[in-house]
Amino acid sequence: MKQAIKQHWKVAVLDMYEGVPNEGMRCIREILRNYGAAHGLQLEVQEYEVRQQQLVPDLSYDIYLSTGGPGSPLESEGSRWEEAYFGFVQALLEWNEREAAKKPMLFICHSFQLMCRYFGLGTVCERKSPAFGVFPVHRTGEGQAEDTFRYLPDPFYIVDSRQWQVIAPQPERLEALGAEVLAIEKERPHVPLERAVMAIRFNEHFLGAQFHPEADAAGMHKYLQQEEKKHHVISRYGEEKYTSILEQLADPEKIMLTHQQFIPTFLDDVIFGS
Repeated sequence: MKQAIKQHWKVAVLDMYEGVPNEGMRCIREILRNYGAAHGLQLEVQEYEVRQQQLVPDLSYDIYLSTGGPGSPLESEGSRWEEAYFGFVQALLEWNEREAAKKPMLFICHSFQLMCRYFGLGTVCERKSPAFGVFPVHRTGEGQAEDTFRYLPDPFYIVDSRQWQVIAPQPERLEALGAEVLAIEKERPHVPLERAVMAIRFNEHFLGAQFHPEADAAGMHKYLQQEEKKHHVISRYGEEKYTSILEQLADPEKIMLTHQQFIPTFLDDVIFGS
């Protein structure tokens, strides 16, 4: 007999935005609220402001989401908030090694970069120029078998907004941890630069994405039409780039699809089993 699905789930969101106004937290809140309503579940969500208040959750939650955020993923090394953050991550790793009830965690953008540095999986470095816009992400062979990607095409499209990246993944370190590179950025034959890592399965219960799977097309479209944001994008990237982003946001097979499928599928696998 199939075990009944429990109705109440505790979710901890680790807010890494350091008080900077953003769309990420809004999107995550909406995804969790809509997911609970769609499946008739009670998702009890608690947020923890990590970088300013040095708050991290305890191990009583069922699911953990760690957000993107501003700034360098290198300069925080040795800071009090980072020590607290990595201390929590280590405690969660140890829990999953010894307890039957596993607790998964999703790491987004800045959090992904921190975890790659923590595990020593590759080189975390500044990009030659910022990545901003809508881009295709290509799966690796391991990525073809990743359950969280099962409703997404190859390539699938993502919102990218980053000055930093992870390159030069370390095969020996990946193998030692049982980690797998799942996706890499688009190939640019005219640019002699290594392609960045865009997603890693750190272990059976930890998944990381360099991009923003929570980003919603409608919200980003509204955000980019604010006069200040519009001027910033056009002055930095050009009007053609700005128009291209708006057009791609309107495509139901791009950002809309990733927003609808990525985090909800991650939750499906935790709550209902893959």
